[in-house]
Amino acid sequence: MRFDVILRGGWIVDGSGAPPWRADLGIERGRVAAIGRLGQAESSTVVDVRGKYIFPGFIDAHVHADLLFSRPDVQEAALRQGVTTFIVGQDGLSHAPAPAQTAAYVREYFGAVNGMSGEGLRLPQPTIAEALSQVESASPVNLAWLIPAGTLRHQVMGPRDRKPEPAEISEMQSLVAAGMADGAVGLSTGLDYLPGRYADTAEIAALCEPIAEVGGVYVSHMRGYDVTAWQGMAEVCAIAERARVPVHVSHYFGPGIMLARLIDDARNAGVDVTFDSYPYLRGATILTMAALPPEVQDGGVAETLSRLKDRAVRKQLKEQWFPAIADRLHGIRLSFVADGGLAWAEGMSLEDAATQAGLDLGDFVCDLLVRSDLAVGCVRAERPTNGEEDVRLLLRHEAQMGGSDGIFVGSVPHPRGWGTFARFLGRHVRQLRDWTWAEAGLHLAGHPARRFGLEDRGLVRNGYIADLAVVDPLVVADQATYAEPRRPAVGVSDVLVGGRFVLRDGELTGARPGRGLRRVSG
Repeated sequence: MRFDVILRGGWIVDGSGAPPWRADLGIERGRVAAIGRLGQAESSTVVDVRGKYIFPGFIDAHVHADLLFSRPDVQEAALRQGVTTFIVGQDGLSHAPAPAQTAAYVREYFGAVNGMSGEGLRLPQPTIAEALSQVESASPVNLAWLIPAGTLRHQVMGPRDRKPEPAEISEMQSLVAAGMADGAVGLSTGLDYLPGRYADTAEIAALCEPIAEVGGVYVSHMRGYDVTAWQGMAEVCAIAERARVPVHVSHYFGPGIMLARLIDDARNAGVDVTFDSYPYLRGATILTMAALPPEVQDGGVAETLSRLKDRAVRKQLKEQWFPAIADRLHGIRLSFVADGGLAWAEGMSLEDAATQAGLDLGDFVCDLLVRSDLAVGCVRAERPTNGEEDVRLLLRHEAQMGGSDGIFVGSVPHPRGWGTFARFLGRHVRQLRDWTWAEAGLHLAGHPARRFGLEDRGLVRNGYIADLAVVDPLVVADQATYAEPRRPAVGVSDVLVGGRFVLRDGELTGARPGRGLRRVSG
């Protein structure tokens, strides 16, 4: 026998939850060709991986790399954790499918999360198919795409808070159907963001009907989290029942016992619901959402900026709104500021930055957003109801899968983009034993591959695509911190995508075999 690559003597963690076993692994034409005793087999590339685990490449179920997947730092962040596939198009806002005007809105409003320019994705980008095709030869990491409901709503209805007309629902449904035909894996909503906040349950359920017909999944940044997660879950379940669609909850966090019970109750009632979570106690978002009341944001970016320049509005915010949310503002640290003259504030708390600027906190927030055209990102503390034990309880749930919610914009972003998967392995498997190594393979690869319909991925099996991560169980760990969030993880020595090395002996190879992945209809 002869193979393109042989991984010799590793422990196979196959992604199914089965215990690891020791074997050689042969790769031929980009796929796993043999697993077992291959002592007589030949190859020009034989890698000794004794003492290491061979995992299926990890699938990041929630990440914001839509425009940034071709950036070397984003690629390195993923590969050094063993991540080989991104699920993008999250939170109802992305740049495909979108005509130029809507894509511009998304860049302005959500640029502090998804990126300000098309470093990986040439813009404007009107279709999912064209977005997926641009991954070819541009990235070592695969991308699968969700249709962003907020983007579609803006395209059809603009940024206004109103109910859609029947013809507008039909138009949005047609866009969803076209996106699924192009290869999308499902539909996403961001119900704290604009214009997604304006969509009611009936509207979302109607948009889910075309994805249900072809086996897609509805993915939701819910309308309530933490202690109000019961409200968000009630709506998610109502949509699932109306549209008869499987559902997935993004970045689930809060009181662990309550949140686990909500999932269990839904599943026991027949709702096919899963969720992703990350192993950190702080979150990250845009400052607009974190610091401004909804009514100030109505009508889109231009109208929000106009209100923030209005002396009467600013006086009301300063006297009434900002004092009422003082505790929330206290926990915010700036991660990205688009205005170059205020970029010095990145990494500082809002309070410290306001003091350095010589301004009242409310005035500073308004000035910061105006000068940056709203493109300001932040890391924020969550409530005490989201503690370490809550995080651990949720990740042990059978419906959980790993999602970094990675944001790669700014000089001091949240460390989760560089550390989530390594932290799962180093801290929650090796140290805390929240998972076994076998369970890690299931939660981080096998489970998300099934949820998002990714054919021949997520398992180490004969005939499957050779997306593989070689992990040293004694070394793997996250190095990124809130102070130094861009430090790559350690302990992943080799990563293959489609049978080609993209990380070899801990070094990036420069190969770009990533693909735009299309859902297999179920």
